[in-house]
Amino acid sequence: MTLSHLPLNALRAFEAAARQLSFTRAGLELRVTQAAVSHQVKALEEILGVPLFRRLPRGLALTEEGEALLPVLTDAFRRIAGTLERFEGGRLREVLTLGAVGTFVTGWLLPRLPEFRAAHPFVDLRLMTNNNRVDLAGEGLDAAIRFGDGAWHGTEATRLLAAPLSPLCAPALAARLRQPADLLGETLLRSYRLDEWERWFAAVDLAAPAIRGFVFDSSLTMAEAAAQGTGVALLPARMFEHDLRQGRLVRPFAAEVTLGAYWLTRLKSRRETPAMAAFRAWLLAEAGIAAGA
Repeated sequence: MTLSHLPLNALRAFEAAARQLSFTRAGLELRVTQAAVSHQVKALEEILGVPLFRRLPRGLALTEEGEALLPVLTDAFRRIAGTLERFEGGRLREVLTLGAVGTFVTGWLLPRLPEFRAAHPFVDLRLMTNNNRVDLAGEGLDAAIRFGDGAWHGTEATRLLAAPLSPLCAPALAARLRQPADLLGETLLRSYRLDEWERWFAAVDLAAPAIRGFVFDSSLTMAEAAAQGTGVALLPARMFEHDLRQGRLVRPFAAEVTLGAYWLTRLKSRRETPAMAAFRAWLLAEAGIAAGA
């Protein structure tokens, strides 16, 4: 059957009746009479040459042919509706699916998103957080913000922000820290990048102790553990400015070590859409303002 000959009204009537298993309820949904729905379904059955319903004394039941047709139509109508909903004010809203490190999202991106929305109302941002392990293609992402050195195979990376690491801890624990060497007697919380503390101690001319504390795959979880007094965490302080202002976390020493930065990444094989370009330009502008501050 060609597209020009698709019986769209009959297909809508069947899909509604099949979901509701009732011509009456389908008619209420479609704002037509029960008889109109029944007539459309009968016409579709004649076109296809098969019955789609078994008419029972108290309702309807789908035949095997009806069961095969229903999910296809439901999916098609939902996709059509979803696309139509993206039209607003005479323009098509463009979906941008972004993966991002949870630390960056909560510590930097979220407070700024209202500004992006105001500047680019036709970008429909879908945000998915992660712990820095991301598969752009496998997860269907247009772009991802991640922490590292910018060298990811097959990926175009745009540097956003430096993220030097500093020790952060609860105020009560910070009160007994006078010099970096005092950390040698404390519980040191670790990320899955196990050389971070070693490199921080090297930056303050100390040999790192053997660290056997907890290991976290999320900086947010590690920061919460530090705030609760579990130990001292090595974290990007600029991503936890809210906790520092509130006094939940304290930065006992100014010494820091830079092991990477935050980058906006996308697959080189992925064409940059207008929404992606707008978001990249906005991010770079905001990062420049933040760096200047």
